[in-house]
Amino acid sequence: MSLFVPKFDDSVVVREADAEVVGADPSRIRLLADSSASGGALSTVRVSLGEGADGAVPHLHRNSAEMFYVLDGAAELLSGDDVVTAERGDLVIVPPGKPHAFAAVPDSTADILIVITPGVERFEYFRHIQRLRLGEATPESLLEVQDLYDNHFLRSEVWDTRH
Repeated sequence: MSLFVPKFDDSVVVREADAEVVGADPSRIRLLADSSASGGALSTVRVSLGEGADGAVPHLHRNSAEMFYVLDGAAELLSGDDVVTAERGDLVIVPPGKPHAFAAVPDSTADILIVITPGVERFEYFRHIQRLRLGEATPESLLEVQDLYDNHFLRSEVWDTRH
């Protein structure tokens, strides 16, 4: 196993009031620290979901693990062929290459801290998603940047039939 040592000199401090927010109810994403801020160590966002709202469709990252820490509420997380319900204070880490997705549990909101490590420049990915929501980009345009953001979409019958 190799050891990745990130390269950055100053501590990263992100004030809530200064963090960019993309999306609108029922799904808001607070962009906290991108890979470039942490010397490649991590990328982190905070996702706030309304009752039963989807967070991300099934996908995988080939080169990064993804950590989900539920700050409040409850979330359903796809991890491979399993759907896990995580509640306030629960942590789920999905290894590289494993299909995953997440959503708020029906009749519950979810506030989730998400960390990807090693980091990938992801803020522009979330801005791209926002452009999709606003009709300023096409769904096909997202498929064109899967490799750039190490975000590879797939189908999951387990996820699609969970309710």
